[in-house]
Amino acid sequence: QVQLVESGGGLVQAGGSLRLSCAASGRTFSGYTMGWFRQAPGKEREFVASISWNGGGTYYADAVKGRFTISRDNAKNSVYLQMNSLKSEDTAVYYCTARRGYYTRSYSQYDYWGQGTQVTVSS
Repeated sequence: QVQLVESGGGLVQAGGSLRLSCAASGRTFSGYTMGWFRQAPGKEREFVASISWNGGGTYYADAVKGRFTISRDNAKNSVYLQMNSLKSEDTAVYYCTARRGYYTRSYSQYDYWGQGTQVTVSS
């Protein structure tokens, strides 16, 4: 089992920045591909970003490419999502997730999920 706890969400004005953190506990963190998904009210959960077990590969949704950066620190069992130039359409609950295996954009392929953290961008 892997337990994931997100933090860092909040209310920010359009154009601002937030940094989300996800702390993992349980099994060996470094063996997992980590990802961030988000879900806005009335919409399906969507892929945001993913990072390989050693940080050597990062992947982004087109909607956030160039504005968001995913990173990880295996020594701290943590993964981060730096979000810059935020837009109102980024408003959603953001979820940290983990899986054994390679990167995927499919939320059904991830094994573990955090409880989510709300990000609200005011225009």
